[in-house]
Amino acid sequence: MSADASALAHAADVLVADYMAVAGAEDVLITADTAGAGEVAAAVLTAVERAGGRPLLLTLPQLPFQGRLADPYLTAPLSGAVLASDVWIDLTFPYLAGSELYDQAMEQGRCRYLLGGDMTAEGLTRLFGRVDLDRYYAVHSAVDALVNDALGKTVRITDGGETDVAFTLGKRGFEKPRRADKPGMYLVPGSCTMFPEVESVQGRIQVDSMFHEYYTALSQPMVLEVDGKIRALHGGGNERIVADRALRRAAGGEYGYVIHFTHAIHPAARTTGGSFIEDMRCLGNDAIGMGLPWWVPGGGENHPDGILRMQTIEIDGTRVVEDGRIVGPPALAALDAELLPLHGRGGA
Repeated sequence: MSADASALAHAADVLVADYMAVAGAEDVLITADTAGAGEVAAAVLTAVERAGGRPLLLTLPQLPFQGRLADPYLTAPLSGAVLASDVWIDLTFPYLAGSELYDQAMEQGRCRYLLGGDMTAEGLTRLFGRVDLDRYYAVHSAVDALVNDALGKTVRITDGGETDVAFTLGKRGFEKPRRADKPGMYLVPGSCTMFPEVESVQGRIQVDSMFHEYYTALSQPMVLEVDGKIRALHGGGNERIVADRALRRAAGGEYGYVIHFTHAIHPAARTTGGSFIEDMRCLGNDAIGMGLPWWVPGGGENHPDGILRMQTIEIDGTRVVEDGRIVGPPALAALDAELLPLHGRGGA
């Protein structure tokens, strides 16, 4: 086995046996699509076998849309496999989270679902193979605690471009635990989420790449004008046309809201321009979700995402992040500094 193949196999083992907690004779469904990295699906399948699970790999044509918009393209055999699975590792992109089938699987209360998305072989190796997940989650948990304690406080985000946006912190929509050992939905480690009171979001947000119908780096930055709802788009080159229709499709003809912000802290992730799942986890990046919140009719996972870079974050007037780096409180900054040396080894 080559060094690269060995590293990929190790990362797949971490994903399957450690993070997704596959053990014994669990039935593990892996969904992939024709546009994804076949070596990732193959590595995950083999890792499931090593963990003692029973894998099934289903390859779909690439979906044109995500979430509920994907419903017309899903088949009865796929539904049967999903609803019979103990673990579902989804490597499709656009992804199946938010679809009616996904909702049925979550309501059934049996399945542990991972939104793996568009990870490449190199991305899987970095995201799962070049990070100590225990040390990572020490930082992640500290950031979550800081955000939870600031409920109702004002957050302001700026960057070196045109971003200057503020919002009131709302209730957390979901948690991101260390290990997927209970039924439910799980995300790739690497980013901490902030949920705003959606009507409170005010200002301008510059994004340099976007997942609308597909993920792409923008030929020129796009700026969103936000006053409660997204009111206008500027720049973005030709991609503004695609972004416009994606936003309107997701929010019933309007642009909708900014429904989440994130802060990326993965020590080995890179900004590749080709993988949304990895790019949004690269140190200092922020993925904003747009459209309708999942708690209103027509919401769910039918939302585009944009990525802004090298953000500065102030919570209740106190600077927590500066140019992408955590600078406070001191205990949190010290924890984060312990992760940074891994970035030099794993991300170089």
